[in-house]
Amino acid sequence: MTATAAFFRFYGQRFMRATRPLPALLLSLVLGLAGLAGPLTGNRGAEAGQPIAIDFSYDRPLDSSMAPFVLAASRGLFATEGLSVTTHIADGSGDAIARVASGASEFALVDVNELIRFRGRTEASPIKAVFMLFNQAPYAIVARKSRGIRALSDVPGKILGVAEGSLSFRLWPALARQNGLKADSVKIYRMSAAVREPILSAGQVDAVAGFSYLSAVNLRDRGVPASDLAVLRYADYGCEAYGFAVIVNPAFAAAKPEAVKGFVRAVISATHLAVRDPGRAVDAVVNLMDGASRELELERLRTVLSDNILTGEVKRNGLGGVDFARLERSIDQVGEDFKFHTRPTAADIFDASFLPPVGGRLIN
Repeated sequence: MTATAAFFRFYGQRFMRATRPLPALLLSLVLGLAGLAGPLTGNRGAEAGQPIAIDFSYDRPLDSSMAPFVLAASRGLFATEGLSVTTHIADGSGDAIARVASGASEFALVDVNELIRFRGRTEASPIKAVFMLFNQAPYAIVARKSRGIRALSDVPGKILGVAEGSLSFRLWPALARQNGLKADSVKIYRMSAAVREPILSAGQVDAVAGFSYLSAVNLRDRGVPASDLAVLRYADYGCEAYGFAVIVNPAFAAAKPEAVKGFVRAVISATHLAVRDPGRAVDAVVNLMDGASRELELERLRTVLSDNILTGEVKRNGLGGVDFARLERSIDQVGEDFKFHTRPTAADIFDASFLPPVGGRLIN
């Protein structure tokens, strides 16, 4: 870190925590140094020296998959972009989208396939994603090999545990059709998400539909040996869905485009930090969780990085973007189990204009 950047980070973070404005001379000096510090240390999002207040919603309780956002806050990356970010835990992606639509949150992390359904309904707000964290959706069927499931073709006739509102199960019809299976060939056992892994570990169902980085990792933590788990990732069977994405309130994006760009830059930089040092990234997350297992969360983050973030597409094209042709195909897959009032296009779902050039997004 340069001396200029270090000075700005030192005083900038204290300015964020201050209960009254800094003296005018010191504030002018801080802002002047910000302009010299470069794209990742410049306070370009602030107006008149005041940080822009951001409410950011997670769609579920914190875990290590959210490490880039925790790091962006704890390492001062949001602050150096002139942003003061507070967080909110929403009750699922639908609730997080509703918060952004109403303006209660400026940004949220949501399942982009829930956004596709939202945009496909009548009179939906024109919310778009501006950063794709999960290049591949984490949807998976997690099964016990001892129950006779080793491949997707073994699932018909078995008992599949499905949590209420399961996003992964909603894409099952498209996945089944692609693989020559009948969507109604499984026996559905409906339950709450809280008991999904306990029921599978107890042998009450043969498999569960869930997220690979949640269900599979949690089951190993419950004592189910990895050798008995078959993790049938939808992405390995033709599902083209993207996963979790950052969405933004459209009025905020129109009024403060530089703040949106700054938010995205901070998350990209923080994702690089998580890739380079997962252990340190997990420490930052675990410090904010009650009773979390560092070992479990480290395994979770490593799974997310390898399976969902650092895909071949990302290594070629950089973090955060989408292939619009692939996104169009994934919208069609969502439509196999959802009746659109008006089918959204890929351009309705994702706005790439807030991303930095590819060179600034490449993993190195």
